[in-house]
Amino acid sequence: MEFIKDTNIKFSARRKNFYLISVIIILIGLISLLFQGFNFGIDFAGGTLIQLKFEQEEVTVAEIRSALAEMNLATSTIQSLSPNEFVIRTSQIELEERKEILEKIENKIGPFEILRVEMVGPVIGESLKRLTIFAIVFALIGIILYITLRFEFRFAITSIIALVHDVLIALGILSVLQKEITIPVIAAILTIVGYSINNTIVIFDRLRENLKLKPRTALEEIVDLSINQSLSRTINTAFTTLLPVLALYFFGGTLSDFAFVLLVGITIGTYSSICIAGPLLLELKKKGKKPVKAVSSTNQKAKEQQDIKIIKKTKKKKAKVK
Repeated sequence: MEFIKDTNIKFSARRKNFYLISVIIILIGLISLLFQGFNFGIDFAGGTLIQLKFEQEEVTVAEIRSALAEMNLATSTIQSLSPNEFVIRTSQIELEERKEILEKIENKIGPFEILRVEMVGPVIGESLKRLTIFAIVFALIGIILYITLRFEFRFAITSIIALVHDVLIALGILSVLQKEITIPVIAAILTIVGYSINNTIVIFDRLRENLKLKPRTALEEIVDLSINQSLSRTINTAFTTLLPVLALYFFGGTLSDFAFVLLVGITIGTYSSICIAGPLLLELKKKGKKPVKAVSSTNQKAKEQQDIKIIKKTKKKKAKVK
């Protein structure tokens, strides 16, 4: 079922507006990265994570921090998940010290249930950071090779720019909101890369077909036509994908951050596939050699009329000769 039919939106004409919106969002994210950085989770930063659920209905962060201060851990990160559920991140502590901390919290605040305890050394955390970077780089290299073989190099470059655009915006939002960077969050970012490139390839497929079918049409018109033809499919796919992700975000518990990154990524990926990838390819095509001389549809009609006139004149001359 198509909810959007027969659209004729001039995406190419508005491309500078789209570029401006993206640049502003990316700059906000980069400023946040410069001043705040990332909130690395236990997987990357190393240390100890303890998730507690208290029996009493309401507990404050200040109460927990006061108890930790007695153990010289007042600078620990405390995240409230609900009025009585908290995640505490501290520097790496030994088993005995952890027992003392938990006893101190119980004596000062009240009984609780330990939901999760994780410990990661700083060496493992640094190793995971390197592996994450390698995974993203290899994914981008694989995408460049695939798209170059399937289309051409300019298509690949455009796709990578759109992907970097999506990842930068997602990372910027994570920095601004200080969401925890964990292994599931990195998995969500890699999922964004795959989702976004899939949408972009669908539009590029249509663009390639239209370039063959309408070789004398202006490139701007071909790009707009291809995006409009794929618009309904792209938005329907995004909408149906968002539904289960929303369910995961609201009811997924510890996977809420993973779902949040997917929500951001699907939205940004859909936007970049429609508003950024096609117009960017247009810019690259204009700078490079055009495979076929592009003329506007108006000029094409004028040329056809001129050809008809020439044919008529030729027939009249032949008739006179006879």
